[in-house]
Amino acid sequence: MVCFDDAAILSMVKADLSLVTKAKDDYLFMLINAAREQIKREGITLTDSVGDAQIVVMYTAYLFRKRAEDTDAAGMPRMLRYALNNRLFAEKANEGDA
Repeated sequence: MVCFDDAAILSMVKADLSLVTKAKDDYLFMLINAAREQIKREGITLTDSVGDAQIVVMYTAYLFRKRAEDTDAAGMPRMLRYALNNRLFAEKANEGDA
């Protein structure tokens, strides 16, 4: 079984953001937790899967870039919104099958 703990997620986020030092690790850990909370608020129950790990990575990178750009004009990236919607719909469809 694959385990996507905070360290693994952090490594993937840093690769996504092209960060190589540990200077922002504490901030990124905080953003990882914030991303998980915001994803849960959307009604998604995260699992230890590759797909869910990727959604956390995308959301965390979005939060990091959003802060750096200091603008809401662009909003959430479309690929992230699609990933969240698809994940939520899949979860709700599986609940209906039970």
